Parts: sequence; C-alpha cells; structure tokens
Amino acid sequence: MAASGTLPQHDASRKSNISKTGVLALTGFGVKVRMQSGHLEIEDGIGPERRKIRLARVSHGLKRLVCVSEDGFATLGALKWLADVDASFVMLNRIGKVLFVTGPTAPSHARLHRSQALAFGDGVGLEISRTLIDAKVQDQERLVRERLNDPVTADVIARFRDKLPTAENVEMIRTLESRAAASYFGAWRNIEVMWPKADLRKIPSHWRTVGARQSPLSGGPRLAVTPVHAILNFCFALLEAETRLALSALGLLPDLGLGLHADTPNRDSLVFDVVEPVRPQVENWLLSWVTREPLCRSDFFETATGNCRLTSHLCARLSETAPTWGKLVAPWAEYVAQTLWSGTKPRHGNNSVLPTRLTQQRRTEAKGKVWTPRVTFSKADHLCRGCGKTIQGGRTNCARCAVDNATTNMVAAALIGRQTAHSPEARAKQANTRRRNAQAQHSWEPSSQPSWLTKKFYSEKVQPLLAAMSASAIARQISVSRWYAGRIRQGYRPHPRHWEALAEFVGVTANA
Repeated sequence: MAASGTLPQHDASRKSNISKTGVLALTGFGVKVRMQSGHLEIEDGIGPERRKIRLARVSHGLKRLVCVSEDGFATLGALKWLADVDASFVMLNRIGKVLFVTGPTAPSHARLHRSQALAFGDGVGLEISRTLIDAKVQDQERLVRERLNDPVTADVIARFRDKLPTAENVEMIRTLESRAAASYFGAWRNIEVMWPKADLRKIPSHWRTVGARQSPLSGGPRLAVTPVHAILNFCFALLEAETRLALSALGLLPDLGLGLHADTPNRDSLVFDVVEPVRPQVENWLLSWVTREPLCRSDFFETATGNCRLTSHLCARLSETAPTWGKLVAPWAEYVAQTLWSGTKPRHGNNSVLPTRLTQQRRTEAKGKVWTPRVTFSKADHLCRGCGKTIQGGRTNCARCAVDNATTNMVAAALIGRQTAHSPEARAKQANTRRRNAQAQHSWEPSSQPSWLTKKFYSEKVQPLLAAMSASAIARQISVSRWYAGRIRQGYRPHPRHWEALAEFVGVTANA
C-alpha cells in the first residue's frame, strides 16, 4: 500500500522537471544517478534548491539526461536503465565542452566502416565535404543578407562559395570556409544585444554587443568573453552531442572524419564535419533571441580571468533545445551514411539503401507522402525591458515598470514644457496674447450686452449647461486656450464679453 501511494507523487515530480521535449538537465554539486527499487533515482541542485526525482520505466517521458556538473556519480545500473528505455546521457561543462555521451547505437557494419575509412582517398569524402560546406556558407550568406542587411559582406561570402565547386582538395575547401567564416562573424561583431534597463549599469561595456568570435583568452572560440558567444558555445556542445548520437545510431564511427577536421586524439572528427551545415541555423536562432528579447544579468557571471560563464539555470534552459538540434542534424547524418554506403561495391550484389532510422523518411515516402523536416524552435522567455522580470507575450514592461515609465515620461514632458514656456519665443507669444485680451476687454462696451443676459441669468441658466460640454469645444467657441476653457467648464465666470457667445453655444435665449 505504501508503494502505491508513493508512485503518483513521483509522477507529479517528473512532470514538473522533465521538459516537453523530454530533456532533464542536472546541475549543482553531488549529483546522483542511481537505481532504487527498480526506479531511476536522481538527485541534484544546491542547498535548499536540492531536488530528488524518481522515474519508473513506464510513462517517464525521458529522452535526454543532460548533466551540466562535474561532481557526483552515475551507477552502471542507472546507465543500463537509460539504455533499456532508449534515453541518452550527455555530460557537458559550462564552457561548451562535451565530456561524455552515451545512447542507442546501431549494429556494426563492416562495409560501412570500410567505406568510411577509404572516403578520404577515393574522392567520396571530398564530395561530401563540398556539399556540407556549401550548405553552411549558403546559409551564412542568406543570414547576413536578409537578417543583418549587410549586402557587402554577403557578396564577399558568396564569392567564396562560388569557388567551392572548383576546389580540388579538402585543404582548399577548408581555406574557403575559414575565409567566409571570418567575414561572417565580422558582420556579427557590432550587433547590439538587448538588456533590461536595470542591468545596463551592472554589465561590462563589451557585453552590450555580440563581440568577436575569437576570444582574447584562448585565441579561438573557447573561453568566450561575451554572453552571446558563451551561449553559442554551449549550444554547439549540445549540437555536438546530438550529432555523435545520430552517427552512432546509423552505425558510423564518430572519430573517423572526412578530412575537414584533422584527426587528433580525443576529438570525433566526423562529428565536427557533419555539424557544419547546422551551425548557421543555431546562430540564426540565437540572433533572433538576442535582438528581440533582452538577456538577464543574473544568467551570466564573469570569472577572474574575464571568461563569461553561464549559470546553472540558463544551462538547464538551453539544454531543452537539444532535441531541436538533433532533428536538424539528422538529415545530414543520414546523407553522409547513405553516400558512403552507395560509394562501395557490394561483394554479393546487394546494394540496398540504408534505413533512415533518424528521420523515417523512407517510411513516409513508402506511404505515398512527401517527407519534409518538421522542426520547432523553442522560444526564449519574454522579459520586461525595464527590470528583466518574466512577463507575458505582447507586453514590453511589467506593471511596475510601465507605471514608472509613464511617470518618467510625464516628468520629462513637464520639464520640456517648462523649458519651452520660458524660452524667448514663448514669452513673446504670451505677451502678445495678454495684449490682445487687454485690448478686447478695453474696447468692449457693456451697452452692447443684451439686457436679459445678467450675472444672475448667466450663473443660473448658462453655467450649468457648460459643465456638460468639452473644454476643447468651449475653447473653439470663444477663441481661448483649453486650460482657460477648462476653468470655465468647472464654474469659473469669464469676462462678460464671452457670455453671449457661450449662451448661444449651449442654446440659451431670453425666453429660457
């Protein structure tokens, strides 16, 4: 009975921690991933924010377990549980380095591995590399031309792309790609990043723009010194992990590249080859975020060396985008696998097409349908432009900041009005107005007033009806200012020369 009463509680906890995309991000110290009574038990967090989650094998909804921590443990039984339910385990750090990835894999196929090993020398690797870089540079050119409105830089990138078909080797392709990337990120350098007004005085000046892609701390993209590139590095780490999972699921060797990236120890060259055409799509998503929604100062901190780091809260939110990058890289991983497979000569004459395990494209087309990639990009939190508080969409400020802005605008308008009122031109205009009023009062003859329009008649018959009229209409009737007309509407008795016009305006005659 005790167990039956406990399970619903764990299920409720699961729903509040696992994202809609099936990602559970672990942060903090002393992370524990272990088995407890047949359930996966997870602990993470810091101090009072520490949490404990238990997942059953049925209806858990977990697809990715992303650990952004280097302190804790995961038991072999827990890793087997993840493998049994086809969930992946990814371990990253905050600077955008993949430490560990494990997930479902496909059966090993010698023919595919042989083709992958020979691709660098038989020309297949060159054509795959050309296709991957062409798609990347094309998206870079489109982003610069359409999003950044920089046709000059876009034309420079287009010229590098036009030289790709004539590149005779992978080294030339790498050179063209690096030159296009230098122009591309040069167009990013001075893009302004949105911050709440309350955070502007708290951030370093170089955080207000995207900045250079090359970090002064490392000479490369690692150890970013601006928030935008810190986010980009972390998202690229997620993309790298998803690509490694995709290649393993197709039976490819992630560490055996095509030549775009040199084979070095502890680096999966093929992973970095395949991620190239997807990078501009990640950058496009991030550019839309930082130019439409403000970042929050509390999501970043700066180390003693100047390295910009992401907080655990932001890392957890960004980890939820991992399935999106996995869907974007899946068609490219299948393209590489199919091209390598088609480039070999089968020993027994069986040249079947590889199954599309990631996109299910062949299954869709077998049903007579047209396969199209369906990717939904996650939306960033909508923050107040003043204080950075999370608010609903369609608004720019929270209730408090909206009131403060209105008060500030009123004070500014009053100060501007006061300065304008004391200018020489305003003083001359006021003097002319007073002079005309004085002349009109001096030239007015009391005998021209109708005998029935007395002070008592005006107060009892005309004045009550003026309260229902607008100040602007009264001002137009007797040619006075709206302020003076407002006083008349409230009960002030004007000069007798205006009485007759006002009586006519409200429709009062001698017979009233």
